[in-house]
Amino acid sequence: MPELPEVETIKNDLKKIIVGKSITDVRVHEPRVIRQPSAGEFKKGVRGAKIKDVFRRGKLLVLELSGGKFLTIHLRMTGQLVYPGGGKASRVFFGLSGGKGLDFNDQRLFGELRLVRDWQSLPFVKKLGPEPFDLTLVKFKDMLSGCKTQIKPLLMNQEFICGIGNLYAAEILFRARINPLKRAQSLNTQEKKSLYLAMQKILRMAIKHGGSSIDDYVRLSGRPGGYVAYHRVYGRAGKPCFICRTLIKRIAQAGRGTYFCPKCQKNS
Repeated sequence: MPELPEVETIKNDLKKIIVGKSITDVRVHEPRVIRQPSAGEFKKGVRGAKIKDVFRRGKLLVLELSGGKFLTIHLRMTGQLVYPGGGKASRVFFGLSGGKGLDFNDQRLFGELRLVRDWQSLPFVKKLGPEPFDLTLVKFKDMLSGCKTQIKPLLMNQEFICGIGNLYAAEILFRARINPLKRAQSLNTQEKKSLYLAMQKILRMAIKHGGSSIDDYVRLSGRPGGYVAYHRVYGRAGKPCFICRTLIKRIAQAGRGTYFCPKCQKNS
C-alpha cells in the first residue's frame, strides 16, 4: 500500500500538472471504486468542476474542486493515478481541459473515490492521528509515554500517527537501532529522540526520491519511485545487514511481515 512518501509524491506531481484545469469528462469503467455518492451522481458532480488545489492527509489524497466540493482518493493496496490517462487499465478516467486526462487504475478494486462537501467529517479521517511532520520532539515523546504496545505496530496505527505503514516503520526502526518488538513505554529518552529523528529523516528522504515502488505504486508519470535503492531492511530477509553483515530477519508481527537486523536492533 502506498504510504506517506508515495502519496506525498503523487500530490506534488498532481499540483504541478492539474491544478487550475477543469474536469471536462468523467468515464466510470468500474463503479465499485466510487464509494460516495452513486456513480451517476459522482459523474454529474465532478464534470465541469475546476481543480483548485491538491493536498494530503495521511494516506488520503484530496482534490479541492470549485463549488465547495472535494474529491477524495484513497489508493489502498493497488490504486494508481497516471497522467496522461486513457490506458486500458483505467477504472475511472477524468478528462481535463487542454486535451489530456487522468486515469485512476486499481487492479484489485480496493481503492476508494468519494465526492463530498466536507472531507474532514469522513469517519476514518476524524480518527487519524497527527502528521509526522507536524510533531515536535516533545510532543512525540509525550505520545509514547505510557503506551504498552510494541513500537512497530504503534507506528503503523493511523490513529496514533498517520501515514506510516509496514515498509517505513521497518526502515525507521532500523535507522533508530530499535527492535520492532520493544514496547513503546520501555524506550528511554535517547531512543525516543533517535526514533523521532529517524522518522523525519526516512520520510523526507523517501519523498525526495519519489517513494518506493515495490508492488503497484508508480508516480504520476507511470515511472517507478527511486527509494527502493535505499532500503536497508525491508524485503531483505536472509541478506547481510549493510552495517554489521548479520543476516536480516523476517518475523510475523501483528499479522504483517517485519524485517530487522537482530544485532543492530538487539532488544535490550
